Amino acid sequence: MKKRLALAVAGLTSLALVTTPTVSTAAPGSAPPDSDFQKVTLNDSPGEPMDLAVLPDSRVLHVTRPGEVWLHDPATGRNTLAAALDVYRHDEEGLQNVAIDPNFGRAGNNWIYLYYSPPQDTPVDDPSTPGVNEGDAPAWGTPADFAPFEGVIRLSRFRFVKDRLDLSTEQRILDVPVDRGICCHVGGDIVFDSAGNLYLSTGDDTNPFESGGYTPIDERPGRNPAYDAQRTSANTNDLRGKILRIRVGADGSYRIPDGNLFPEGTAGTRPEIYLMGLRNPFRIELNRETDELYVADYSPDAGDPDPSRGPAGHGKWFAAREAGNYGWPYCATAQLPYVDYDFATGASGALFDCAAPVNESPHNTGLRQLPPVEQPQVWYSYGPSAQFPELGTGGIGPMAGPAYQFSRPTTRGRAPVAWPAYYDGMALFHEWTRDYVKGFRLDADGDLTGIEPVLPSLTVDNPMDMEFGPDGALYVLEYGDGFFSENPDAQLARIDYTGWTGNHTPVPQVSATPTAGLAPLTVAFSSDGTTDYDGDRLRYAWDFDNDGTVDSRAANPTFTYRENGLYHATLQVSDPRGLSASASVRVVVGNAAPVVELVRPGDGQAFSFGDRVEFEVRVTDDQPVDCSRVSVTYVLGHDTHGHPQTTATGCTGSIQTTVPSGHDPATDNLTGVFVASYTDAGGDGLPALTGTDQVVLVPTE
Repeated sequence: MKKRLALAVAGLTSLALVTTPTVSTAAPGSAPPDSDFQKVTLNDSPGEPMDLAVLPDSRVLHVTRPGEVWLHDPATGRNTLAAALDVYRHDEEGLQNVAIDPNFGRAGNNWIYLYYSPPQDTPVDDPSTPGVNEGDAPAWGTPADFAPFEGVIRLSRFRFVKDRLDLSTEQRILDVPVDRGICCHVGGDIVFDSAGNLYLSTGDDTNPFESGGYTPIDERPGRNPAYDAQRTSANTNDLRGKILRIRVGADGSYRIPDGNLFPEGTAGTRPEIYLMGLRNPFRIELNRETDELYVADYSPDAGDPDPSRGPAGHGKWFAAREAGNYGWPYCATAQLPYVDYDFATGASGALFDCAAPVNESPHNTGLRQLPPVEQPQVWYSYGPSAQFPELGTGGIGPMAGPAYQFSRPTTRGRAPVAWPAYYDGMALFHEWTRDYVKGFRLDADGDLTGIEPVLPSLTVDNPMDMEFGPDGALYVLEYGDGFFSENPDAQLARIDYTGWTGNHTPVPQVSATPTAGLAPLTVAFSSDGTTDYDGDRLRYAWDFDNDGTVDSRAANPTFTYRENGLYHATLQVSDPRGLSASASVRVVVGNAAPVVELVRPGDGQAFSFGDRVEFEVRVTDDQPVDCSRVSVTYVLGHDTHGHPQTTATGCTGSIQTTVPSGHDPATDNLTGVFVASYTDAGGDGLPALTGTDQVVLVPTE
C-alpha cells in the first residue's frame, strides 16, 4: 500500500508517548526497570530531522535537511521556526548539524554552530529539459566537465537572539570541499571538548555504488574522481573522511590546537586533521569528563567477504584519546585489509598493509606514506558477531551517543527527571537500522569492558541523535521509517527517569474542528483523551496563535482566527509537580495544503536498476500550480534506509536510475524509491505549504 506522508496534511499532532510505569527502586548495581522511565514527545512534526542540541535552559534546537532550525520551548510547549537557510539539496546534502557554543549564556555568548551546504552556483535540473538532468554530475569526462560541481559544506556560527537565529550575524569558520551532483557521505557532526576545542566529522564524499560493496578506489582516467575515496579519506591534504579539530576565535577565525595528526607546516598535510581514514562518521560525541572522543563510522555494503576484494561491510565504534588513522579505504579495521583491486583490468592485487598504508592514487595530493591503522574497540557486520554478540544482527548504522554524567537532582519545584547514578560514565551507542540503544562500559584505559541493553522496551525508531540535557534527561531525535521527507514516526522526544518521586508527565490529546477554512474562522478545540497516570489534577494552557501568550485555560475552548496564516495551536498540560507536556494541532487559514500524487511511476511497479523511469506528478491546490516548484528525488532504498541519487524538477520528466554493483536485489532488499514534493507560493499573508508523496518500485533483477 502506498504510504502517504503527513507533511502537508493539516490535522492532529500528538505530543506525548508513555510507557505503563510502576514506581520501584533499583537494587544497587542493577539497571532500573524500563517502567521507571517515560518517553515524552516534544515535537512529532519535525520535518526530515538531522540533529539536535539542548540549550542550558532546556530549550531544544533541531535541524532538518531542507534547512530549517526548529526550537522547542518546554516552558510553553511551543515548537517555533528559529531560522530557515537556503541550502543545496542534491543527494545527501543540506543542513547537517547544529551545536551550541560550550560557553553559551556566559558573558553574552549566544553562538549557535551550523554545518550546511550553501547553494553557490552549482548546476541544478532545468524543468524545461525533461530528458536531461543538468544537476547530475557526469560519471565520466574531463576536469572541465567536473569543475562546475565543485562546492563546499560550510561550518558557520550565528547569534541566537531571543527565539531566533540571526542569519545576518554569520561568521564563516571553515569550508570543506565537496564534489556535488553525485552521492554520497557528506554528513557531519560537531562537538566540543573540555578545553573548548571544536571537533567536526566529515564523510568521504565518495560514490559507493559501483565498487561491488567493497572499497571504492577507482583510479581510471576520465572517471569522475568522486569514485575514489583515496582522494579524500586517505589524503593527508584533504578535509574529507576526517575528524577535524580546531579552536575558534572571537572573530570566527581558528587556530590549530596541539596534538593533531600533522604539525602545522608539514608539507602535503592539513593541520586541522585529528583523525583520518574514516568513511562516514555520521555521529560523534565527546565525554567531557575524560575528553574521550566517541566515533561511529558507517560500513560499506558487501554482505560477505571476497578473497579477491576484501572483507564484508563492517560498522565500527571507538573512543579516541589521541590523533590517528583508522584505515579507510584500505582497511575496514587494522586486522581487516581490503585488496588492491584494479578497476580498469578487473585484476586483484595484494592485500593493503594496514601497518604501513601507502596512497598511490593519482588523485592524492598529500603524503604517500600514511600512519598505521588503529584498531577500533567495536566492529560488527550484518550477521552475528563472535566478539560482540550483544549487538545482534541486521543492518549497519552505527551512531555514537553521549556519555552520561550523573549529578544528584533536587526535588524542589519541578519533579526531577535526571537519569540515575547507575548510568554514570556509560557511553550510549544507538543503531539507526536496528532501532536500539546499547550501553558501553569502558575502563580507565578506555578499553571496552561490557555491553548492555538500555531501555529495550522503549521504542527508538531510527534514532538520529541523542543528547543528555541539563536536567539529566535524554533527548532523542528519531527519523522514523521512510526516505528523505518527514516520516510518520519521526519525532523529537525526551526520556525521563520517574524513579525519584514516582511522578509522571501528563499525556495530552488535542483535536480541532475545523482545521482549515477562510478568515474569519471559528474553531472548536478539545482536550478529550488527555490522561495522567498519577491521577493528578491538571492545568490547561492553550496558545491558539503560537505567539507565546496563553489564550485560554479551559479544557475545551473556542477561538476565532481573523487573519490568514498557518497556526500551530498548542495545548500545554501541567501537573502540580511542574511536569508538563504539550500537543498541537495545525490550523490553516486562507490557504489549503497542496495534495501531491505521483501518477507515474506506480507504487509497487517493477523496474530494473539502470532503467530510465518516466515520472508524472499531479498537484491539486487552491492556488495556481507552478510545475517548476515540483521536485522528484530518486532514492536507492536499502533495507529501511536509502541513499538519494538525484533530484529532477517539473511535473513530468524522467530519471535515470543507478546500478548498484555488487548487490543482488533478490537478497539485499533493494528498492527504487521516488519522492515527489511541491511547495506552493503562499504570499499575501498566506503561509507556503508543502505536500509530498512517495512510491516504492520493486526491482525485477
